[in-house]
Parts: sequence; structure tokens; C-alpha cells
Amino acid sequence: MPPGITLAADTPQLSAANTGFMLLCSALVMLMTPGLAFFYGGMVRVKSTLNMLMMSFISLGIITILWVLYGFSVAFGTDKASLFGWDSDYVGLSGIGLTQLWDGYTIPVYVFAVFQLMFAIITPALISGALADRVKFTAWALFIALWATVVYFPVAHWVWGTGGWAFDLGVIDFAGGTAVHINAGAAALGVILVIGKRVGFKKDPMRPHSLPLVMLGAGLLWFGWFGFNAGSWLGNDDGVGALMFLNTQVATAAAMLAWLLYEKVRHGACTTLGAASGAVAGLVAVTPSGGSVSPLGAIAVGAIAGLLCAMAVGLKYKFGYDDSLDVVGVHLVGGIVGSVLIGFFATGGGQSDAAGVFYGDHTFDQLWKQLAGVGGVLAYSLVASAILAFLVDRTIGMRVSEDDEVLGIDQVEHAETAYDFSGAGGGSSSRNTAAPAAPAAPNKKVDA
Repeated sequence: MPPGITLAADTPQLSAANTGFMLLCSALVMLMTPGLAFFYGGMVRVKSTLNMLMMSFISLGIITILWVLYGFSVAFGTDKASLFGWDSDYVGLSGIGLTQLWDGYTIPVYVFAVFQLMFAIITPALISGALADRVKFTAWALFIALWATVVYFPVAHWVWGTGGWAFDLGVIDFAGGTAVHINAGAAALGVILVIGKRVGFKKDPMRPHSLPLVMLGAGLLWFGWFGFNAGSWLGNDDGVGALMFLNTQVATAAAMLAWLLYEKVRHGACTTLGAASGAVAGLVAVTPSGGSVSPLGAIAVGAIAGLLCAMAVGLKYKFGYDDSLDVVGVHLVGGIVGSVLIGFFATGGGQSDAAGVFYGDHTFDQLWKQLAGVGGVLAYSLVASAILAFLVDRTIGMRVSEDDEVLGIDQVEHAETAYDFSGAGGGSSSRNTAAPAAPAAPNKKVDA
């Protein structure tokens, strides 16, 4: 029998309010994947824009089908050895009644399944930012199918599934600091160590081609993240979801300000890219912690994450790994920061009575649990992802050729370009009295 339950007089009753709320939250989380596509798409060079968008959008297709076929069963079915789940009624989502409730809650199993599906979709899409400019689209599609099966579905069970080892240990992860962000960040690191650097890394300019697109994407992510976080409590009956909603805003604001302050002190300017990146760092850090900390604690979590992530993005130049769009620096580091700080800032008055060091846990009990969860997910995802990337690379090839990378992955992989300027030129006219543009300076390299 699946863990869902049927309606009865002595069991929770289906709540139309909570069901409607969760459907809206699911739609908000779905919007985050196109938002991520725009965020990443603006950060790459013109010749890689469409490929970056497609690496997110293809996840909407592939992961949805896998989730229905077996992903939900692996993640949330009956526990098997604390490592994965399985339930035949969840295979194909075929054995679930319309009014069958998710165990202990007032929403249908279908609603819980579609909400969790949106998490499964965006997590592999997060990895794509580390691989910009150089991965075959077909290889990427195969990789995320394998990665979701081998890594995401089991890790989701560890963290959120009844009987999962991290769940039973008492690791706190409200909405995905370990299962989503550390998981994706560690995977990104594992893959880039296998496939190597872009052509011209640390030599050629690789600036974002559209900062307005980056800001649009960041805004959509921030908006959708309220559903991502507040919805993870699966209802509105006790105020914890409201606390998470508030803390999401608070920590994000604090992280953005901390990142901009770091930029101002270190580089002398507050950049739009820094504002967007800082906001995302705060969203990442509050994801595991927002249900456990107070609003003042959320300020601390966000500020610490904003500062440390801003410092971490430069590590790729020091250690020589080509994390194109700073997935490791923001998602891996931000996820670690947010997860570990629960062990210090948890009040014991939010989602559970587990308190952190600053609120009386002088035995460091919760801190050690958080470290165990972080370490376990990080190590497994890093190693498994590197192995999967190696296998894909040795079979169908993971990277485009060097010539194709220089030419532009959009044209090679998608036979399209993001911007068509063929009709932008105007003919001569007696009314056109503007002086012709000055010729470009000799030998000046244009960053395409």
C-alpha cells in the first residue's frame, strides 16, 4: 500500500485551500526553470544564448516523463534500505486515486507529485550553467536523464522520503539545500573536471552579452522561489510556511546587499550582475534554513552567504576549473552555507524543536547532523556525476569540437542564432543626415 491515505472520518480531510495553494506554488516553481534559462542565457556570449536556453527547457520535457514513469516512485515510494524508494502504485502514477491524500497532509497525492516534479526539473537544469559553450545538446539530454535516475531521484528520497537515511538522521532541509543546490553544484564540479575548460578560458573575454536578460531571469527566479520555499510546507495551517515566505525575502535582500558591498570594497563598483548573483545566493542559502531560523537569523544567513559566495566565484581562476556561470560558487557554496548555518541559527520554534548552537545546542547535535547531510550528498553527487559524464563522453562524446565551439554552439547544435540583424540595416535617404559611425579601432578584439 502506498503511503498515501484515503478519506475517512478519523483522518485528515482534503483541503481545497491547501490544494489550491499548492497548485499555485507548483506553477511558480515551474516558472523558475524558464527564469533560470533567461538568467543563464544572458550571462553567456551571443553565440551560446540559444543553447543555454535549451539546456534548461529540455529538462522540462525529459524529467517530466521520467518522473511519471518511475522517478516519483524512486523518490517517494516505500523505503528500500534507506537509499531509495519503490512502489508499484506510483509507477506511471497509475495506482493513485483522485482524492487519495499524501500521508499526513490535506492535499492529494497528485498535487504533491506535481509539486515535487518541478523540483526534479530545475535541479539538473542548474548544472547546465557550469557547462556553457561546449557540450553537445544530445549528450546533455542523455546525461540529465541518467543523472536524474542515478542521482537526483535517490537523493530526494534520502532527504525527504520516509525512511531515507538523511531524513531519519534528522537532517533539516526545508526545500532543497542538499537535495537541490549542493546536489547540482557538486554535480557541476564533477562534470567540468571530466570535460575540461572552454577554448580561451582565462585568455579570451567571456562577458555576459545581455545584463537586462540576466536581471529578468533573476527577477523570475526570486518571484518563483516563494512557491519553491513556502510551498514546501505543503499547506498553510500553522504559520511555518508564512515564516519561510518572509525569510525568503529577508535572506535574499541581505545576500544581495552583502554581495554588492563586497564588490564595492573589492572592485570599486556595484554591478547589476553582482546584484542578480547575490540575490540568487541568498535564495539558495535560505532554501534549507528558512523554516528553522528567525527573520534576524535569515539576515545573518543571507549576509554570510552573499559574502562567501561572492568570494567563492573567483576560486575557479585560482584552481583552474572552468565553472562557466558560477554554479559551484553560488549553488554548491550557498547550499553548504545555508545547510550548515542551521546548526547555529535554528531557533527550535519553527519547523521543528531542533535548536542550533546559538539557541542552546551546546552538544552540537544538529550541527553534526547538518554536516553529515552536506557531506553525504556532496560526495555521492560529485563522484556519481563525474562517472556518468565520463561514460557519456566515452560513448557518444560530451563536447563539441574545438572549431565548432569557436564558431558558436548555437549555430552548430541548433542551426539558429539568438539575434537576427539581417533586417536591421536601413537604406540611404536624403532625410538621413546622421554622420556615419566611426570605424572600429584596429586590432580590437570583439567579444562575440
